[in-house]
Amino acid sequence: MTYILVTNDDGVHAPGILALVSALRQLGEIEVVAPAINQSASGHKKTLRQDIAVEKTTLEDGTCALAVSGSPADCIALAALGMIRWPPSIVVSGINRGANMGQDITYSGTVTAALEGAIHGVPALAVSLNNQQAMQPSDYENAARIAVKVVRKVLEKGLPPLTILNLNIPANGPTPAIRLTRQGVRIYRDELSAAGDIYQIVGPEPTGLTDEEGTDLWAVHNGYASLSPIHLDLTAHRFLADLAAWDITL
Repeated sequence: MTYILVTNDDGVHAPGILALVSALRQLGEIEVVAPAINQSASGHKKTLRQDIAVEKTTLEDGTCALAVSGSPADCIALAALGMIRWPPSIVVSGINRGANMGQDITYSGTVTAALEGAIHGVPALAVSLNNQQAMQPSDYENAARIAVKVVRKVLEKGLPPLTILNLNIPANGPTPAIRLTRQGVRIYRDELSAAGDIYQIVGPEPTGLTDEEGTDLWAVHNGYASLSPIHLDLTAHRFLADLAAWDITL
């Protein structure tokens, strides 16, 4: 029987995870292990040699879940190390409130939870909705339907080692077509807010190079669902030959 582990970074009681769990239930058994509180932009944080509290909780629809005091990656690491039955058939992370495209993937707890699944040898999918105003489970229903279609294919075909799929869905309109994409380039417009010795990073939502056809940003900007394969090999392969020509010696 298909066994799906669901997590997120918006917190275990976020509406996106509830919509995702409801949609995925048709595919098999669901286990929910997610952060107790919002862990957005936590990146691939792994908590070592510190206490991580875990409590049982219940989603709005009655689904049992585990609320983890650590990061999204911690949720998957604890699961893989024996906290629950392992391995699942797939790890699905989301649905995130807001897109995770371009350089967002290095910040994203949604994406890095999926990457943690890949580290532990399990196929994984990260799902994000390009809508910061999505506050109700119904706002995520269309995205959840698309996620189910992708999960079905991953379960059928599998994924290469250390590779995940990153799915970003536009905010409005009918069910969009899926475009296979590469990572685009985000443009961040962060600002610094200071009150005495207290600082905050604030500013408007990031933009990006949406005119570069074939990228995740271009696809979502043009009303497509973007599906990008992401892997954990961060080597800049095309730069290796140039770097060799530097003749760095000791």
